[in-house]
Amino acid sequence: MKNIVLIGMPGAGKSTVGVLLAKSMLMSFYDTDLLIQNSTGKSLCDIINDDGIENFIKLEETIISDYEFCNSVVATGGSAVYGENAMKKLRENGVVVYLKVTPDELNRRVNNIHTRGIAMKEGTTLAELYTERAPLYEKYADVTIECDGKTPEECVDLIV
Repeated sequence: MKNIVLIGMPGAGKSTVGVLLAKSMLMSFYDTDLLIQNSTGKSLCDIINDDGIENFIKLEETIISDYEFCNSVVATGGSAVYGENAMKKLRENGVVVYLKVTPDELNRRVNNIHTRGIAMKEGTTLAELYTERAPLYEKYADVTIECDGKTPEECVDLIV
């Protein structure tokens, strides 16, 4: 069975929807942010602050590329789409679902932008990050789910 790979902005609900989706589909669940933290013993914030955004993105791509997912729901970090090799690998045995949320909705959902471990340059807004990343999410998505105003359960139903 193919994997279901969730991509989208921080705050789109990838982890929350992913857990519910995995339960409903009788699949395993992986959060690539947690895989990164487990492999380094450091928080995402610490990795980004200590090693820089570019090194974090390289690390993220390496960990995703090296991991073997099978019959799983995979919630990626919002920056996973910067790693072309990682996205290629995820697409080989998976359906990529873009959880699309508008910048206004993201601003309502994300209130811990500085402690969340988001790979973004200092001074960048979520709206600017959205503008930068949205074309990549659209490029890699096999399916797009509009998530504004929807509960995680409603998003799961749409994916199923």
